[in-house]
Amino acid sequence: MRRQLALLVASLAVGFMATPASAYMVYVSNEKGNSITVLDSTTMKVVKTVDVGQRPRGITISPDGKFIYLCASDDDTIQVIDTADMQVVGTLPSGPDPELFVLAPDGKVLYVANENDNLVTVIDLATKKVVSEIPVGVEPEGMGISPDGKTLVNTSETTSMAHFIDTSTHQITDNVLVDTRPRYAEFKPDGSEVWVSAEVGGTVSVIDNATRQVTHKITFDVPGLRSEAIQPVGVNITADGKKAYVALGPANRVAVINTQTYQVEKYILVGQRVWHLAFTPDQKTIISTNGISNDVTFIDVATDEPIESVTVGALPWGVVVSPK
Repeated sequence: MRRQLALLVASLAVGFMATPASAYMVYVSNEKGNSITVLDSTTMKVVKTVDVGQRPRGITISPDGKFIYLCASDDDTIQVIDTADMQVVGTLPSGPDPELFVLAPDGKVLYVANENDNLVTVIDLATKKVVSEIPVGVEPEGMGISPDGKTLVNTSETTSMAHFIDTSTHQITDNVLVDTRPRYAEFKPDGSEVWVSAEVGGTVSVIDNATRQVTHKITFDVPGLRSEAIQPVGVNITADGKKAYVALGPANRVAVINTQTYQVEKYILVGQRVWHLAFTPDQKTIISTNGISNDVTFIDVATDEPIESVTVGALPWGVVVSPK
């Protein structure tokens, strides 16, 4: 009996060791390639590349992982792509030149920045219809939504503002002045703060979500680089709220920031012209899109060291990872 039990335990141990780590699919929009590159997060290899609409930029995925939503900016539409076979199965009425969007936490509503019309378009995904158009500042781009789905933040590049929008009324409740050319908005997981990157201003403004006041201004200093080469764009914050990662554009680096002290702790060298970032669901890896070098970089979150850079399509811009 003891021998049988020992064999069973040994068998289970071998089986456990042979089980690979969780693999997620990574989807990268290639702005100049008019394509999406699909990668395996475990092997860090390209699985396939599929053709999509013209100038694909913003990209996100449904909570169940079944559909990708993609801004085909030059086609003035949002494409809906079935992840099972990576075929376009529909479009959404986005308005002109959609660039970035954010999905409501429940996956039912998509909020789209329409840069040319100075609007945020609200799309009901069940009916595939526009339910509202919200006038905002000039050249809206960055889109962030609170974890409870009650507050939307849009950044307008030319107006240099973060617009706080009540998602129940679709009305702007607050306008917060930030630095020049704000490109992205990211809520902390507890909803207490919004981090807004300013590409030309070279800063990240931390806004208190209760008072709607800027409480901290994060600056960057990379030895050997001129300040104008440091252009913050994408911002991602870990699920535990302890670290923030900021893509620094032509500085070719991702900054790692302590969210308690608001100090930069490290600069990670990646590819050229880093745009956006995405975590794997297990939070073990964060992936950057590097536009000019046409690759993505996998970064170990535990060590904040780059693991591998992988060539994708022409001018990779956005990135999203399957939820499971």
